[in-house]
Amino acid sequence: MRFSPTVIVLALSLATVSSSGLGQRRDDQIDARSLALLHQGEALRASGNFTGAADMLESALAIDPRNRAAYVALGRVAQGQGLPGKAVRFYRDALALDPNDIVALAGQGEAMVQKGAVERARANLTRIQQLCKGSCAPAVALSAAIAKGPPPAIVTAQATTKVPPKGEEDKTQKQQ
Repeated sequence: MRFSPTVIVLALSLATVSSSGLGQRRDDQIDARSLALLHQGEALRASGNFTGAADMLESALAIDPRNRAAYVALGRVAQGQGLPGKAVRFYRDALALDPNDIVALAGQGEAMVQKGAVERARANLTRIQQLCKGSCAPAVALSAAIAKGPPPAIVTAQATTKVPPKGEEDKTQKQQ
């Protein structure tokens, strides 16, 4: 009984000290060198130098692999190079660090539209709308990309590709 006040004070101080680190965002502790390389990579991407931008951004990730913005920027570089599959992968890496990253969700949705996966992009749009609770720039950009649709080459390729029904697929494999 006589130790109760001391134990209570000690427990409260431990709870306060241990919870102070939980209030920080994950991006608050990104290495400054990685952030500097990220800004250089963004500048190179804006000037159209996609190869140099990719090199800078990959260097930023080598310094600090928790740099979520570098993954998003690499996704934008891949989209600029016409590589939507690679862009989707980079956005997925960013979303692994923070599943509620609206910018990464929108970028991934735009890359999916470029690939022709419009339904998956709509799922991303729904998720963004749930997170935004209103109109936000990434939701508007993604909905515009969905309304525009995939590039004509993708639409043509999807229209001419014939996928056999599930039962016929097995028969053709057995005949060979």
